[in-house]
Amino acid sequence: MAESIKSRAIALYDRFTHEGMDRRDFMGEMTKLAGSVAAANALIAAIAASPAAAAIVPADDPRLITKRGPLGKEEGALKGYIAVPRAATGKKIGSVIVIHENRGLNAHIEDVARRVALAGFFAVAPDFLTPLGGTPANEDQAREMIGKLNLGVSVASAVTLSERLRRLRHSNGKVGAIGFCWGGAFVNRLATAAGDKLDAGVSFYGSAPDPSEASKVRAPLLLLLAELDQRVNATALPWAEALRKSSHSVTSIIYPGVNHAFHNDTSAERYNKEAAERAWQTTVEFFRTQLR
Repeated sequence: MAESIKSRAIALYDRFTHEGMDRRDFMGEMTKLAGSVAAANALIAAIAASPAAAAIVPADDPRLITKRGPLGKEEGALKGYIAVPRAATGKKIGSVIVIHENRGLNAHIEDVARRVALAGFFAVAPDFLTPLGGTPANEDQAREMIGKLNLGVSVASAVTLSERLRRLRHSNGKVGAIGFCWGGAFVNRLATAAGDKLDAGVSFYGSAPDPSEASKVRAPLLLLLAELDQRVNATALPWAEALRKSSHSVTSIIYPGVNHAFHNDTSAERYNKEAAERAWQTTVEFFRTQLR
């Protein structure tokens, strides 16, 4: 695919999935760009995440213990996915909340949770769509549901989860959070709300709050951004600068020549293996420094 067409197609897809572009208009513009309806559908499939993509860490990896279910005993508790390294049995380890994209808690995010667990942490991936019935199989429906969430309530649920994770018998008392796209934005907002209840946050290409909120942040933050992601960078870069001016511990890295969602290996056209692997190694090192 010609690079200019690819870039224009990704930008168009982001307008549809993140900015509420009308589906009919989206398909019309994509068809013009691709040359035919068939070519447009093929292009969309290459950009969108594929639910059939192979996991990097198999769901039945013997090095891990995994479980799905409620993340608390109270009525209305979020449901989610948990992954813990078998080798950590009897040890006290840090916890990491893994926050999904605007597609909800899907197989890809569960895979990411397993990667976090293999790095030595207790990984918990909440389904923030639990109050609306849970993540559906249809991604368009999931995005619509995300837009109906009360974000303040969702953030408060994450703060409660962080407090609960601190008290677990196998916890060392440290909790971090990592999120992607919608989840990356969520990490930034969680950091403003959690205060000292969050020990580290990693935001992958997540939009950011108003810079005036930076003074509320206590946890060290790692912001991983894509050079071609102008939509997110428009808020993320001023956010990083405001954190620095407030003498806060923040590291922001812009990966050159890559698009939004470059870490998502289920999207053929967005995924950039080199940048994704570098970003993941940086993430693991950051958590190992902050959560131990």
